[in-house]
Amino acid sequence: MAGSSVLRAALFALCFLSGASYVRAADAPSTTDLIGLETEGSGGITVRQAEDLASLIDDGTTRRLVPVVGQGGLDNIAALLDGRGIDMAFLQMDVLERARAQKLFPDLETRISYIAKLNYVEFHLLARPEIASVNDLAGQVVNFGPRSGGTAITATELFRLLKISPIPGTDEPGLAIDKLRRGEIGAVAFVGGKPSPLLRLADTGGLHLVPIPLTTEIVAAYVPSKLNAADYPGLVARDAPVDTVAVATGLFVGPVASGSDDYRKLANLVDTFFTQFQTLLAPGHHPKWAEVNLSSQIPGWQRFTPADEWLKRNASVAAGQDLRMIFMKFLDERAKAGGGQQMSQDQKDALFDQFRRWQTGQSN
Repeated sequence: MAGSSVLRAALFALCFLSGASYVRAADAPSTTDLIGLETEGSGGITVRQAEDLASLIDDGTTRRLVPVVGQGGLDNIAALLDGRGIDMAFLQMDVLERARAQKLFPDLETRISYIAKLNYVEFHLLARPEIASVNDLAGQVVNFGPRSGGTAITATELFRLLKISPIPGTDEPGLAIDKLRRGEIGAVAFVGGKPSPLLRLADTGGLHLVPIPLTTEIVAAYVPSKLNAADYPGLVARDAPVDTVAVATGLFVGPVASGSDDYRKLANLVDTFFTQFQTLLAPGHHPKWAEVNLSSQIPGWQRFTPADEWLKRNASVAAGQDLRMIFMKFLDERAKAGGGQQMSQDQKDALFDQFRRWQTGQSN
């Protein structure tokens, strides 16, 4: 129980700090542009990403980004459409597709638009030692969290594709992990970018992460990924990474009329976010930003016009950002394959600068 208390205290602190930011923002001068950003629950990484964005966007006088810790899943879509204080939201793409397929929100495709496709978030399945595979969970309680949450939607589809029928639990993740440790349930499912703050803070002694079979049906629906010892020391053996899947996320805006004051505020935010995006790749920010390609599209959804226009005006800048991301990934994969030591970010930046100078010289 002590571990659970620490976890709940830490997550409460995150929520409190987010709420405190909101109160301070509400007291800001009327000349300050306030932009509300709904995150997923505090057990995931979007709270941290929202803090990164806030530090980038806030200029101290005229503009402030206000992170609001939300429930995630379908609730974030509802908050975005409602519009009262929420201008943007992090959305999980399989949740969005489910909402569209089931017509849960009228005219959804025309009422929201995306600023950028973001990173991927991983599916985690935490279980007791006797659960060796997902097949062992048939007929057992597996906690999916709230029915409208992102985890519940992803987990329901995954188990359907695997043709396994667990009994879904609806507890919040911290409570579910307590029940798991006491042997009351079979497993806890959780969707969140690795490394998940939830699993880093919780007492997971004696538990382990169960691999997801990468069947043809699973790979057709989700992106294969791995959880390793660097992500979760103690949960994953150093020489035995755990197979799993990942889901794309996006940063979306709600209904906003062209030419309105809200439209102006969001257009200014897009300009700052895209122009200064490189700073989010520096140490001190969440490493998941390295997965973001600003020019990537989300098929079937419209891009927010100011974001689309920025990309068209700055095609060469966007291409440079894409190249940098590819170059950094190449260096990481090369180090892993060769068994060598990973470079520091400063070393990578210096090498990339040398590469760009060489590239410029070659093109002359």
